[in-house]
Order: sequence, then C-alpha cells, then structure tokens
Amino acid sequence: MSTLVAETIQIGDQKPGVSQAVKDCISGTVGGIFQVFTGQPFDTVKVRLQTQSTTNPLYTGMLDCVKKTHAKEGFTGFYKGTMTPLVGIGACVSIQFVVLEAMKRHFTTKNGAGEFLSNGQLYLAGAASGVANSIVSGPVEHIRTRLQVQTGTGYSGPLDCIRQIYRSHGIAGIYKGQAITMAREFQGYGAYFLAYEYLVQEAMKKDGLKSRSELPTWKVCAFGAAAGYAMWLTIYPMDAIKSKLQTDGFSPENKKYNSVLDCARKTFAKEGLAGFFRGIGPCLLRAAPANAATFVGFEMAMRVLKD
Repeated sequence: MSTLVAETIQIGDQKPGVSQAVKDCISGTVGGIFQVFTGQPFDTVKVRLQTQSTTNPLYTGMLDCVKKTHAKEGFTGFYKGTMTPLVGIGACVSIQFVVLEAMKRHFTTKNGAGEFLSNGQLYLAGAASGVANSIVSGPVEHIRTRLQVQTGTGYSGPLDCIRQIYRSHGIAGIYKGQAITMAREFQGYGAYFLAYEYLVQEAMKKDGLKSRSELPTWKVCAFGAAAGYAMWLTIYPMDAIKSKLQTDGFSPENKKYNSVLDCARKTFAKEGLAGFFRGIGPCLLRAAPANAATFVGFEMAMRVLKD
C-alpha cells in the first residue's frame, strides 16, 4: 500500500515563479506556528511531570500540575519558553516538510509514473525528515525544556539560557541529549508521516479524488490527529529519557545520568516501567489538536500558494 500519484500530479501542476521547496518551507512554517500555539500548554505540563523529583514530587498528577502552575504563574506559565519553539519549531516543521516532499518526489521518480509509494518508502521519507529536523529540534527542545521546568530565577529567557549554557559548556552543551533526540525523531516522524500519508492515500482512493486539496478539512484534522498518536505512542519512553537528560546537570557533581543507557537503567530501577510514561496524559491530549492544527496549517498554506 502506498501514496497516490496525485502527489506527482500536484507537483507538475505548480505554477512557475516560486520553487516547490520554497512552497514546502513556507507551508511547513505555517504548520509549525499552528502547532506551537495549540500544543505548548500541554507540552509544559508533560515536561514538568516527566522531570519532577520522584522523592519529593511537586505534582500529584496532570490536573494538580495544571492547577498549581496556573495558581503560581498564571496563564502565561503554560507558555513558558514559547519564543524558542515559535521560532525553532517553525523552522523544524518547514525542514520536515521540505525533506519529506523531496523524498516522496525521489521515490515517485524511482518507482515510475503511476506507481504508488510503498509503506516502507513513506516511513523512510518521514524518518529522513525527522533526522534532518533534529539538527534544529535538538537545541530548540533543550532550551525550551529548561525554561519549562524553571519555576524560580535562573534564565531570564531563551537568549539568556543559550548564552549561559554556551559560555560554560560550548556547543556540546547546547546539543545536550542530541543522540536520543535523533533516535526519537527517526522513529517518531517515520511513524508520523507514514500514518498521515497512508490515511490520505486511502481516502483519495476510496473517494476517487485526483488531488489532496479536494480532501475536506475535517479529514485533514482527523488524519493529523491520528498521525500524532502514531508518533507519540511509539516514542514516548525515548521522549521521557530525552527530557531527563536535557534537564540534568552539566558538571559531574550535578549530573544524575552519564548516558542514555544509564538514564534508562536508573529510571527503570527507581520507577519501573511507569517511569518511562510519566506525563503521557497531557501528551496524548496534546497529540490530537496540535497535530491536526499542523496539517491544517500546512495544507491550507499549500492550497493558497498553489492558487
């Protein structure tokens, strides 16, 4: 099973003047901005639950975290660190879609006109987009995560956070947790775009559509939400480890974990399997609206740029 040749038809129908890669980039940026504004409050709660102390936890659960965050920091507390992902995630999502669409065109050319892309090709296209995206998403998520868990003084904002970390630990400090981020992005976006493109393909075949722009918005939302679940349900333990590593100390005396495997071992020894799934509630609540918004933003922008 694979994606429809409607992708090839649409590429051929693009009007000259603006390259397809630029259109993919602009549309991806729009999708990324939609994602940030929709998903940031859920992500803040998720990260705080993932990284809180197990011996003296601040929150008893998701709702308690929401209540305490609002009581202490107000509504803006849920949008801590938003500027970093607003700029960074826009870039990340644009990279994802540029690489994804380029890989799909590559596989379409390789298969020949009229041939579908296989599920394996869709997965590899998504995985490639995730690896490319990790170059930006690694440091963006590192800075955002540190700001999200900060409840007192420390960093005055994302630029101050970057300055302090770079001054003391160099570029390696900015890219803390990069290995697990790259692994997460490979699997996550492989599953993410496979799910979305597969559902688009099936809907187009069933309804006899020639272009994905003919898909109704509600289906784009539903497929985007499903893609979000396909991603998070397959990578959440890796994300939990990533959050723990990226909020860990830098110096040997302040570090809890020496590596990805050390973090996994210590988490399992202290918390069992449940330790890898702390904060999954807000994550799954976020998956549907945030990823639906991402694809709606992307598809809407593509339709505007096509016209």
